[in-house]
Amino acid sequence: MLKYSKPKMIIFDYGHTLVYEDKWDGTRGMEVVLKHAVSNKSGATAEQLAALSNNLFGVTTQMARKHGVEAHEHKVQNLLYEYMQVKIDLSPDKIEKIYWDNAAPAHAMPHIGEVLDYLRLVGIRTAVISNISFSGAALRQRIDSVLPGNSFEFAVASSEYVVRKPNKMIFELALRKAGLDAADAWYCGDSVDYDIIGAHSVGIFPVWYESEIECWYRERGGQIKPDYDHLHIRDWRELIEALQKL
Repeated sequence: MLKYSKPKMIIFDYGHTLVYEDKWDGTRGMEVVLKHAVSNKSGATAEQLAALSNNLFGVTTQMARKHGVEAHEHKVQNLLYEYMQVKIDLSPDKIEKIYWDNAAPAHAMPHIGEVLDYLRLVGIRTAVISNISFSGAALRQRIDSVLPGNSFEFAVASSEYVVRKPNKMIFELALRKAGLDAADAWYCGDSVDYDIIGAHSVGIFPVWYESEIECWYRERGGQIKPDYDHLHIRDWRELIEALQKL
C-alpha cells in the first residue's frame, strides 16, 4: 500500500503534463517571425532559418542537455539571426513568443482544469518546474494563455537557472521559493527519468502522469517503472480521487 500524506503544494511539469503541443513546425514559426524583419542581408528564407535553428537545437542545445545544462532561447536567437544577418524589429521576448506560438501551438491536457480548480478549492498550493529552453516569461505566458485563471505561485524554467531536472538543485529551489519541506510537496510529471527520479531524490512524493496522447518529442518505448513509492495515473481525475481518500 502506498504511503503518502496530503500535500500543502503540488508542483507540476509543463510539457505533456499540463499541456500538449502540436508537432513542431519551425518553418511555420519562422514565416511569422520574418514578417517583422527590417533587414535581411543574406536573403534568408523561413526554411533556411528553421533548418539552422533545428541544427543548433539538435547539436549545441542537446549537447548541453546531455550534461544537465540548459541553453536559453534568447542566446540561441542571438546566434541564429545575427549569423544569418537578419534583424527583427521586436524584443527577444516577443520574437520567442511569436516563434513558439506558431511553431507548436499548445492545448490543455484533458481534465487538468478540473484538477487545478479542485486544488484551489481545497487550499492546496500549486507551482511549475519545467525543463525548457524558452524563457521563464514565455513559459508563464503560455501557461496562462492555455490555463487561464490558474493559481500557480511560480514557474521555474530551467533556462533561467542553468541546470535541468533531475538535478536536485532545481527541485530544492522550488521548495525554497515555496517555503516548504520536501515532505509537504508532491511533484507531477510525465517523465520517469526527469520528473519522478528528480522529485524522489529530494524526498518529494512523485506522481507519474502517463497520458494516452502521443508525445512527439519523446522516443517511443515504455518507461521503466520506479521501484519506490509513487502514484501512477493515466487520467487527471485519478489525482482528485487519490486526494479525496486522504
